[in-house]
Amino acid sequence: MNSEQIAYFATGCFWGAERRFWQMTGVMQTRVGYMGGATSNPTYKEVCSGRTNHAEVVKVVFNPAQVTYEELLSAFWQMHDPTTLNRQGNDIGTQYRSSIFYTSQEQMRIASRSRDIYQSELNKLGFGAITTEIVSAPDYWDAEEYHQRYLEKNPNGYDCHATTGVEFPIALLANQN
Repeated sequence: MNSEQIAYFATGCFWGAERRFWQMTGVMQTRVGYMGGATSNPTYKEVCSGRTNHAEVVKVVFNPAQVTYEELLSAFWQMHDPTTLNRQGNDIGTQYRSSIFYTSQEQMRIASRSRDIYQSELNKLGFGAITTEIVSAPDYWDAEEYHQRYLEKNPNGYDCHATTGVEFPIALLANQN
């Protein structure tokens, strides 16, 4: 098994998501950046304009012997509200959409299954449909350096993550893989 793998997640503002991932045992590195848009090497200002269609993403480099892709997905589903289209809390726009950018067919299969499991849990509590896109990872562009580990540099900085408060039943996903 490879000693490291890469996963990409978009959950709204990337600052809070990055902190949640970097705190997980087995995550070797995190970087924030942009994916899924129409231009090369976009700037934060361009992404915020809404004209590039990039999502704010967290690149997660992880050791699968210490943290599984399933565990990363569990954190992903629980750290934001995947039922809101292009929005998390007061953050509105396509850059704040919910996305999983997979890097292999195995990641796509597991991510799709995790979505179905979480949708079932949300349905039980009256939540709407998940709007998360699950797409093949396009080019990734690093965000500006001041965005990297922003909440480490600014511990009381902005961390907008609306959540459903619904736990992800990781055992259901782990038992089916």
